[in-house]
Amino acid sequence: MVTEPVPPGTIISRHSIGTRIWHWVNAVAIFVLLGSGLGISNAHPRLYWGRYGANFDYAWLQLPRFPAWITIPANYNLAISRRWHLFFALVLGFGLLAYMLVSLINRHFRRDLTLRRAELNRRHLWADFRAHLNFRFHDPERPRDYNIFQKLSYIVVLFVMLPLVILTGIALSPGMDAAWPWVLDVLGGRQSARSVHFIMATLIGLFTILHLVLVILAGAGNEVRSMITGRWRVPAE
Repeated sequence: MVTEPVPPGTIISRHSIGTRIWHWVNAVAIFVLLGSGLGISNAHPRLYWGRYGANFDYAWLQLPRFPAWITIPANYNLAISRRWHLFFALVLGFGLLAYMLVSLINRHFRRDLTLRRAELNRRHLWADFRAHLNFRFHDPERPRDYNIFQKLSYIVVLFVMLPLVILTGIALSPGMDAAWPWVLDVLGGRQSARSVHFIMATLIGLFTILHLVLVILAGAGNEVRSMITGRWRVPAE
């Protein structure tokens, strides 16, 4: 643990190899899953709650038809979209499992994502928020540490959004549904599972966009290099 300010320009080790590998595998998986998911959505762009839903049933959300440039494949093909989606769903699921196991072994979760009481008090949250508005995203005294907003967002993504999108995806798979029909019961039915799946996927997509914006604001070259090599240059305040 760094206990005194680190001079700007100092190169420090910030990301473990397990985190870096999972980050890039996950980036590809999320990109393909979102694109293929939008292609699947085009087959029936309506969302319902409960067990059943069809053209003449009440839909709580009518989705737009997504353009070809944002779907995978670019031309409408439900079968191919499903193949891409199912394959990279396995990549996402097993990748998340491996990342969590490695992070428990190397104590990444305990070291980097543990929420401390002092970080959650109103004064600290306000100070961190103001620092973000001034594009200061790290603590000069502890440059390796995640700030409170990074911790909260990663905790929500890792332990809420990704598990929910995987669980609801399992519930929507006919094979998994046949093996574990209770999953659909827990989620309130197939259409509820589909709605939750879409909501979680949308939140993950919005998080990805926000993440990319913050990477650019924090210094894209430095941040991308650290996620490739693990070496991060402490920026000037």
